[in-house]
Amino acid sequence: MEIQQFYDSHLAHASYAIFSNGEVALVDPGRNPNPYLEFARDRAARIVAVFETHPHADFVSSHMEFIEKHGAKVYINPRVGVAYPYEALEDGDEVKIGRATIRTLFTPGHSPDHNSYLALDRKGKAKAVFTGDSLFIGDVGRPDLREEAGNMHEQRDKLARMMYQTLQNVFKKLPDEVEVYPAHGAGSLCGKNMSDDTKSTIGKEKQYNWAMQVDDEDKFVDLLLEGQPFIPKYFPYDVDLNGKGAPAYEESIASIKRLPGNAALQAGLPVIDARQEEDFKAGHVPGSYNIQNVENEKFETWVGSIIGPEEKFYLLAGSDRELEYANRRLAKIGYELRIEAELIPNAALLSEQDERLDLDDFRENRDRYTVVDIRSSSEIEDTGSFISNALNIPLHELRERASELPLDKPIVVHCAGGYRSAIGSSIIKAETGFNKVYDLSTAVEEYKMAAVTQ
Repeated sequence: MEIQQFYDSHLAHASYAIFSNGEVALVDPGRNPNPYLEFARDRAARIVAVFETHPHADFVSSHMEFIEKHGAKVYINPRVGVAYPYEALEDGDEVKIGRATIRTLFTPGHSPDHNSYLALDRKGKAKAVFTGDSLFIGDVGRPDLREEAGNMHEQRDKLARMMYQTLQNVFKKLPDEVEVYPAHGAGSLCGKNMSDDTKSTIGKEKQYNWAMQVDDEDKFVDLLLEGQPFIPKYFPYDVDLNGKGAPAYEESIASIKRLPGNAALQAGLPVIDARQEEDFKAGHVPGSYNIQNVENEKFETWVGSIIGPEEKFYLLAGSDRELEYANRRLAKIGYELRIEAELIPNAALLSEQDERLDLDDFRENRDRYTVVDIRSSSEIEDTGSFISNALNIPLHELRERASELPLDKPIVVHCAGGYRSAIGSSIIKAETGFNKVYDLSTAVEEYKMAAVTQ
């Protein structure tokens, strides 16, 4: 038996291929089927099964494409209530993949319909457990995503108690040497304290994972519910889309409508400009949001946190290559289906420019500016304020709350590194129509260092 992990750093999503004797099974595959198909081709094998741990909120799975194009069977807990063809797996049910056996473990807590999958070798020895969003490395899955989404709704307190029982009665009873393969790593919004490691063992998690060390259920519930990150707007949308099955990846991307560079854009639809900050500030479509599609930032997460799934939007980029890259990233959360049209804008459309902040004046006359800190409340609790008397509106709330800002002074927006402040300043300008909105950008480092030394 061979296990291969596929890791998407943008979404901190881990998926898996299990190979045995000419057959491949996938666990929680992402939207793009190509890496898994290449894995199977390299081994002259056939993908026969997809094991879904639960209806995912933070990414879209390719399971429907594997059903329709490759004849694979999809295995999932029947409580999920999906609309595509599937094979129901309850606790203890087993499926053969080549000479390996996949045994189902019912592990509710993150969701009420969550399965994990224990892989046994040809001799019946437990080798690895695919834990989905139940057991992470150093943490467990958040229990607050199923109060409004999915086929089954449960309150977070009840799910937190389910998670405690899952840890005590399922994971703690597995042999220490069993390898742990979760669906997410550090940076995912499906948990709060995940390790940078992407795999572990049951023994290590018993030793180092806080959730495995708490033996009081009420205390566990309090600790688990405390300080969970925000829920992006797209999460319920992805739960529903995964329950129906997403359209084929390549065909869906290819169907996005392209407009000429001088096209008249429909009023009232959001415009996402994925170009670099410098290009955006030099000229952009009035009222557009600058969400930069850069490799080391969470472009798709921020688009899905700012644009609601009920909305259509325009996507702008600087070249065909940049548009293609943005489309593929947005497809991972199903948002290629929300693009009204895409275009490479010409100079006539880029009629608005942003002024640069006079840093010397800001340093010397800070009381003449309104400072907006768009970091999350948990970030501020962890590191404190960088600039005194700053107003805090987290970025994911800024579009709806921009009207709360006073417009009697120029506004300076900052985050922790500069990426989010480019988004935030463009949102405030678009939503208020106020022109004196400035992005502190990477100059925030000066204020971070000063805050540390105080």
